Amino acid sequence: MKETDSVLFELLEDQYRRYNVPSYIDDDPIQVPHLFGRKEDIEIASFLTASIAWGQRKTIIKHALELMSLMDYQPYEFIRSAGMHDLALFDRFVHRTFNGADCRFFVESLRHMYEYYGGLEAVFTKGFQRDSSIYSALSYFREVFLTTSHEHRSEKHVSSVQTGSAAKRLNMMLRWLVRRDATGVDFGIWTGIPMSGLMIPLDVHVGKVARSLGLLTRRQHDWKAVVEITEKLREFDPEDPGKYDYALFGMGVNRETNFASG
Repeated sequence: MKETDSVLFELLEDQYRRYNVPSYIDDDPIQVPHLFGRKEDIEIASFLTASIAWGQRKTIIKHALELMSLMDYQPYEFIRSAGMHDLALFDRFVHRTFNGADCRFFVESLRHMYEYYGGLEAVFTKGFQRDSSIYSALSYFREVFLTTSHEHRSEKHVSSVQTGSAAKRLNMMLRWLVRRDATGVDFGIWTGIPMSGLMIPLDVHVGKVARSLGLLTRRQHDWKAVVEITEKLREFDPEDPGKYDYALFGMGVNRETNFASG
């Protein structure tokens, strides 16, 4: 490893250890699925929370908790048994451009997925197994998810990597559900997708830090940029590149971008 890469490796490892601690949960949307113990509740809460994870973290957490409350903090039971009256509870929900109609579609699509496809993990795993890539997992998930009747406007809330989306929110959810280590921040309850296959959830914070460190040259926040930064991070840890999301996001949120990359 070159000296400059060695310095960068140590920085990333140090920042990963700094942010990948239980107290991270207290200020992050991941706290919402941490309310649950049942696998299906965790993955459904993770998906719904990640689906509205743009904007201020406090607002994301507030609205994700509102969604859980509307489902009586039993998301799996709710999606399996909710009737028209129950779904009407979502009419007043709004998070930025995500509204009640989107909520109803998401619940109905999840119900369809659990009834006919074996659930979220089964769908993502089957997609991944097509060619052992998260790209295929995300593509297949979207294909299945959109088979349920919906308004066209709702499709913008389900990222399409086929059109170049970075799919930040879905990649974040996958990190939550696939990664596992001793700290217990991520859940690691999905076993069909290896940690080595995870892709970095790329947002403005992560992109800014990555560019300052020389990990990313592409200017757009798109799938090609996700591939570029993840491939670079795999050089430092091929088995768990997703762990560096903690380092990059943590430094970005705390505006720690003045690092020399050599």
